[in-house]
Amino acid sequence: MTLDLIIRRARLSDGAAPVDIGVAQGRIATIAPDIASDAPTLDASGGMIFRGFADSHLHLDKACILERAVNRTGDLKGALAAVTAAKKGFTTEDVYARGARVLEQAIGQGTTLIRTQVEIDPVIGLAGFEAVKQLKANYSWALDLQICVFPQEGLLNYPGTEELLRAALAGGADLLGGCPYTDTDPEGHIALLFAMAREFDVDLDFHLDFDLDTSWRHLDEVARQTIAHRMQGRVAIGHVTKLSMLPPDALAQSIALLKEAGIALTVLPATDLFITGRDHDHAVPRGVAPAHRFHAGGVCCTVATNNVLNPFTPYGDCSLPRMANLFANVAQLGGPEELTACFAMVSSDPFRLLGVSDRIEEGAPADLVLLPCDSRAAAVAEIRRPLWGMRGGKMTFEAPAPRILRP
Repeated sequence: MTLDLIIRRARLSDGAAPVDIGVAQGRIATIAPDIASDAPTLDASGGMIFRGFADSHLHLDKACILERAVNRTGDLKGALAAVTAAKKGFTTEDVYARGARVLEQAIGQGTTLIRTQVEIDPVIGLAGFEAVKQLKANYSWALDLQICVFPQEGLLNYPGTEELLRAALAGGADLLGGCPYTDTDPEGHIALLFAMAREFDVDLDFHLDFDLDTSWRHLDEVARQTIAHRMQGRVAIGHVTKLSMLPPDALAQSIALLKEAGIALTVLPATDLFITGRDHDHAVPRGVAPAHRFHAGGVCCTVATNNVLNPFTPYGDCSLPRMANLFANVAQLGGPEELTACFAMVSSDPFRLLGVSDRIEEGAPADLVLLPCDSRAAAVAEIRRPLWGMRGGKMTFEAPAPRILRP
């Protein structure tokens, strides 16, 4: 077979010897120590090649709105109020433009797979969904985008929302999300979403237990419904900041519960740190669920961006190595194995959660990203930025390393 491109001296795993990767017709044709060919080449210089980062929880529809939405209290209530007011002015064109800005940041940071959460309610209608659906089509040259539609403002307390969610699922949404803590009937909210998920045969992804009060939680009902509906492996939960406040015995019970129910845990450190603990004037709790404990217990765990430049998170550059590093700092993780696990939570684990293979092997698509380091732990510790990425053998971005100009 005639090769279109050879990537030379690429490292596929920590400690492995560099190899050459031959690309033909958009796929990996061969992997060998030294490929003899006169095809064009890219030199990976011993850097690490992988399938790219995966962001399992990102809000494109309400990104980049700081100039029109101010969180006056800094907490969850203030963020919700600010976005609720701003959302009245959202249009399809507006959501598309802001979403494109964020997607292009993510592409340049080596992200190749995203699950985006899109708000559906009678105020915004399907305008945000239509914008994100167009983004999914228009940016398919660089990444895969899964659309999770969900009722941020509630479901049973907001007449007309269920009908809009059904329309979005019929119109191409990939899965269904929930937010029971904003509903006047949280358990009814959860039950209805499970019924809809079974009806449309889609996965579920809940915003859940986003506070620090351990006297109550919705996690147990979600786990119960997951098992009752035999949806193990098809349910994810995000935030769950209550888990950060549990003593060891209760935490161990929660780890066992998620493992039994096959529920994945997504931690959103930037938002969770910014929003939680606002009622403390000293010894402020971190509010970040200990994903590493769940990861060690066999639960699928991911670390994700959540929001960019909005009232929930007034910063962000879509760098998942930066987010993994932030989580490692909060969780006080510094050893090579610990940092390697943090890397997995922004790469292989979210790929698994979103049902996409991240294997690099002959016959697989040539969807590849180069990191200028020789280990996954180093990528997290040093917040390494990718140098380039490709999809189907065609380059999607380049970010050359700085060149030092010595006198």
